[in-house]
Amino acid sequence: MSSASPSTSTDHQTDAADLARFGYKQELKRGLGLFSSWAVAFSYISPSTGIFTLFALGLTTLGGVFIWTWPVVALGQFIIALNFAEVTSHYPVAGSVFQWTKYLANRTYSWFNGWVYLFAGILTVTAVVATLPLALIPALNGLGWHSLGQGSSTTLLHTQLVVALLTLIVITVLNIYGVRLVALINNTGVVFEILGMFVFALILMAFHNHQGFHVVTNSAGIPVNGSTFLAAMFMSLFVIYGFDTASTLSEETRDPRRAAPKAVLYSVIGAFIIGGVFLLGTLVAIPNMHTAIANAWSPANIIEANFSTGFATVYLLVVSAAIFVCCLSIMASTIRLCFGMSRDKTLPISKPLSRVSPTLHTPVWTCIAIAVLAAVPFIQYSGAGIIAIAATGMIYMSYFLCNIAILRARAGGWPRTKAPFRLGGWGMVVNIVGLIYGGAMLINFAWPRAASNPKPDQTGGLLNFHIDFLNKIPILWTVFVFIVLIGVIYYLAVGRRKEFAPVIAPAGDDAPLVQAAPPGPVAPPEG
Repeated sequence: MSSASPSTSTDHQTDAADLARFGYKQELKRGLGLFSSWAVAFSYISPSTGIFTLFALGLTTLGGVFIWTWPVVALGQFIIALNFAEVTSHYPVAGSVFQWTKYLANRTYSWFNGWVYLFAGILTVTAVVATLPLALIPALNGLGWHSLGQGSSTTLLHTQLVVALLTLIVITVLNIYGVRLVALINNTGVVFEILGMFVFALILMAFHNHQGFHVVTNSAGIPVNGSTFLAAMFMSLFVIYGFDTASTLSEETRDPRRAAPKAVLYSVIGAFIIGGVFLLGTLVAIPNMHTAIANAWSPANIIEANFSTGFATVYLLVVSAAIFVCCLSIMASTIRLCFGMSRDKTLPISKPLSRVSPTLHTPVWTCIAIAVLAAVPFIQYSGAGIIAIAATGMIYMSYFLCNIAILRARAGGWPRTKAPFRLGGWGMVVNIVGLIYGGAMLINFAWPRAASNPKPDQTGGLLNFHIDFLNKIPILWTVFVFIVLIGVIYYLAVGRRKEFAPVIAPAGDDAPLVQAAPPGPVAPPEG
């Protein structure tokens, strides 16, 4: 044991020295290994969370055939992950998408992409804490708290809101107390999620196979065409993203140039396998396909239809724990992005947001700010599914913008230096294929349809902006334009005149490809 400590200390010093070459001081606590880094990224993806959120959408749109959207999305996202893995091996600093575009594009472009990605992360926090009640309330009902699941749909929605807000408070406190605590909870939760989803799916296939494996070709009479397939993709699209979380936590990971890229790729592979087996097990266990589609069943309904109350309750509690861990990971990732942007003086009130507690080694004010912003959509709560639509579309937009910046850099000769993870001559091909896939998915997201991008007046009264013309515009359009408009106003009024932190790359790496800041008056430093 005595020989391990100096080695660990030396490794930490090496990682801190590498970070210093980017112009940053080691303030966050560097304690994550490869497994923890992978676990955080896997938890962000969290197959159980996304499947519980939008399973009903896929089922009601395409029946059992919707499972084929899973490998299509997984392959597309793995291609994106390959591109990101190479970039994170070059730039292992907190902030992922924002940091990469900062080094590979001009400051206006990187700021805009970071702004979009930040609010996409915030909306994802909201969507996932709103998902927890979908599993936890049925579990609590099984424990005897029947009043939680009774009453009108409005009453149930209110109960879900209370549970979601309590979850948001708890994960904020845990993130304030440090990434090591989050990682400990996260690692434990990931093991339960993997064992729970995989083993449980095998039990469903072996003992509760009502549909047979041909369910994957059973659309229950729903037309199978390009339109329905694209709409059914939304569950898979909502699940498989966030793999760049391993990059976002690079400053808290040991040997991040090697560990983070592996964690990025392994998280997609792990989610594909575990989630695919769980989806198949859940579909074959549906007692009656037409009843499930007519009533928009979630996995919770399928579990309760096949097992005794006691067993179903235990399993729903396991799923609830997995979703809670997902909430922790997504918030941790979004906090690091906000911290990274604030440290570069790109956000409003950057000074307090970039301040790290000397005892907790976490940016406390950033944790609180993210929690407050994540709570805003709850002012008019309309269910997890609607929030998930806006969150997912924004994430894919930021990924697409980042891939454009990477492609432009590749066209200019990047990377000229080798990193531990590299694509070599395949880099340009992977980049272009990723852009084609990402662009196609953005069109899919933006397409106005009631199933995946509804107008508020198509939500049955769940969402009402109280402005007639806004209620006739698809939700994703409104959310995106609002966030971009606020960003443009801030950037034109204040941001473009602020003195951002200089962009520094290590001497042995490719020089930053950013353009010089535009001339003009510099805003005074923030107090």
